[in-house]
Amino acid sequence: MTSTTEVFQPLQADDPPVVAGYRLAARLGAGGMGRVYLSHTRGGRPVALKMVRPELADDPAFRRRFRREVEAARRVRGAYTAEVIDADTDGAPPWLATVYVPGPSLTEAVARRGPLPVSAVLWLVAGVAEALQAIHAAGIVHRDLKPSNVLLAADGPRVIDFGISTAADLSSHTATGSTIGSPHFMAPEQATAGEITPATDVFALAQTAAFAALGEPLYGDGIAPVVLYRIVHEEPELSRLPEPLRPLITWCMAPDPRERATLAEVVEWCRRRLDTDADAGAGPAVWREVIGPGATVPGPVREPVAPSTATGTLWLGRARRRAPGRRTALITAVAVTAGALVLTGLTWLAGDRFGLGERAAGTHASPSGPTKPVPSTVSPTRTPPTAGGSPRASQPAPNASPAPGADALSPVWLNEKNSLSLREPMLPKDRTGDIRLDCEADVDCALQSDTSVFVQMFNGKAASLDTCRHLLSGATGSAYRTWSLAATDDGSQLCVKNAAGDIAVLTIQIKQTTLREAAFLQLGMNVWRKAA
Repeated sequence: MTSTTEVFQPLQADDPPVVAGYRLAARLGAGGMGRVYLSHTRGGRPVALKMVRPELADDPAFRRRFRREVEAARRVRGAYTAEVIDADTDGAPPWLATVYVPGPSLTEAVARRGPLPVSAVLWLVAGVAEALQAIHAAGIVHRDLKPSNVLLAADGPRVIDFGISTAADLSSHTATGSTIGSPHFMAPEQATAGEITPATDVFALAQTAAFAALGEPLYGDGIAPVVLYRIVHEEPELSRLPEPLRPLITWCMAPDPRERATLAEVVEWCRRRLDTDADAGAGPAVWREVIGPGATVPGPVREPVAPSTATGTLWLGRARRRAPGRRTALITAVAVTAGALVLTGLTWLAGDRFGLGERAAGTHASPSGPTKPVPSTVSPTRTPPTAGGSPRASQPAPNASPAPGADALSPVWLNEKNSLSLREPMLPKDRTGDIRLDCEADVDCALQSDTSVFVQMFNGKAASLDTCRHLLSGATGSAYRTWSLAATDDGSQLCVKNAAGDIAVLTIQIKQTTLREAAFLQLGMNVWRKAA
């Protein structure tokens, strides 16, 4: 039985007691965008309040995207969605509140009880498909549909984070030096930076259904580049799926998005298979069996009342007028408390297995303290590795925080077919760029350039612009135009300078040079223009 203690974690010292008049009752979890709390409306309705983490809140580009996505999400109305009911995109920090869904995520339900029966998967697919219809009708493509973004209530599934996570994904490389989300449920066109359409969500729906039926991702576990390579280049192993589900999964995962089933066709297909169960309304019984007894939701936190003063009665709720001095002090206290919220982002490679990082309304809370997010999208300039291999999981880069004044790019895959430049286009698909990866038969793999010089950091400290300027000042001659990778490892940093005076820091996130024919590097890059 799920206990209240497991679901609702007590507030910690760095959690604010109130956000914009919403008194926080418990911590629900944390993820790529921030922490999630249980609160209540004035009328007592429970809500999930997500408070954006400071490093994203400080990014003006994120705020613009967040504002746009929240405005779009407010238009979504559907029986199988968790609606946005309040938000402040200009707050300090920004936040939004959605309907609280009392139930576990699909990820947690499968982890607790194992793969779902075929009938439950059909009910799941039909409900999520209806949710996606409502989301698409509002002009939104979810882009990040996965088991942790599907909550299971007693009357069916709810889809969360539609569109909202995209704002964080697009800001992640400048905010944390990583990419937020899970690649295991992407469509091929997403992995190769192709056109994103509603059919992209249909592919993710099929993978989510396969996860529910198998208890694991259809394309297997592993680090992001390997999984993305399988999604783009390999056929999924559908023979492991229960036979009744194979036709639908095959249809929804057609390589050509134009050949995939529409959501209306998905709903009709499931309804025909459920037949009399659908007409008899058997869904709730299925969900009760899947999710088990739920935890008791804590009630609203009562607002403390301070004694009356000459300037008026002091309340923490936003509906009462506050004394001017006290109001300023409260705002300052909340801002300071929120500033203590530090959620360290990890890359795909150091994340949890199936997208558990993004916690949301109604999910089981993570252990005390912030959880670490798992990455999910690929920037339009990125290209998956051209071959597989078994690269090591990356170590956290020393310069995880953004470099002031630098243009950031992460992750970048460099292999023996493409190249890298410090100027646009930064990742040519041929060998015409400034920096090339070269793995000849008789020597170690190395970075080579005709126009740039390299110097590696060996003292374990994070490379900065001033440090690179100093090191590169004496890097002249051909000896610095080839840099062996024998002494580098995941987390190593190299300073680079080109003929135009641009300086960059390359951070090796993955080095796969053991198999020379499939060698590649995954890099993070910060570039300062004309900084030499």
